[in-house]
Amino acid sequence: DTAEVYGGGQRRLRRKQELGIDDIREVTDEMSSSERIIGDWMRSRGCRDDIVLCTKVSTGGDPENINRALSASLARLQTDHVDIYKVHSPDVNAPISETLSALNDEVESGRINTIGGSNYSVSQLKEALDASSVGGYHRFEVMQPPYSLVRPDDANDLFPFCVSENIAITIYSPLAAGFLSGKYTPDRNKIPFGTRLHMSPFHADMYFSKHNFRVADQLRNKAIELKMPMVRLAMAWAMSNPDVTSTLIGARSTEHIDNALKAFEDGIDPLLCSEMSNWH
Repeated sequence: DTAEVYGGGQRRLRRKQELGIDDIREVTDEMSSSERIIGDWMRSRGCRDDIVLCTKVSTGGDPENINRALSASLARLQTDHVDIYKVHSPDVNAPISETLSALNDEVESGRINTIGGSNYSVSQLKEALDASSVGGYHRFEVMQPPYSLVRPDDANDLFPFCVSENIAITIYSPLAAGFLSGKYTPDRNKIPFGTRLHMSPFHADMYFSKHNFRVADQLRNKAIELKMPMVRLAMAWAMSNPDVTSTLIGARSTEHIDNALKAFEDGIDPLLCSEMSNWH
């Protein structure tokens, strides 16, 4: 899972530090590095056919931009198609019917197998499905919402609607952009350098609240009681929702991948899951 805008910020910040450059804007040509890395990786191993590849258009839903963005993504990924292509966020400036018409053309051309969206509300998804029905377009088959102990609300409305419409749910940020790792305190001056919340202050604005820090404390205490990493416990909770089709993780090391696999394999006791759902 990637997107046309993934990868630039962190690499630019590290490069800025290496070069001692004050203005981060002076370090360029790093955006979309995630797609480039994945493309090089697939080519070097000849593993394209073994992978379900997803990328996203992040720069707008108008037809001309979708054609341009997809062409650029395919070039960076060094492939002639993507299995899933998502609209990264709803574009209020582009009629959804025009976006879907453009995506439909790309499906018909063979450059996309399946289309979907990320960060859509129930009402926005309903609007998209209605537009597909009226226009005879391919419909969204995958939704990618955030879902974690501190951001569980989509399970109340979006998830049931997706299930009723047979739409896959691939959640992201099961650790709330790393907030549930336990490495943060309410003091924003002590956010560790290079972490997700340091790179993207927007995420700190989203997750730093008294309620969320209480949940993180409860998670830490329960993890100590169970003698397991709190990140594994948080991820197991997110994975336990029966409506979730797949869980996306942001791994920086093989240890992070091993932790996610362990959370998936071990699962979580239903009573514990229920207890954690009621933390506040």
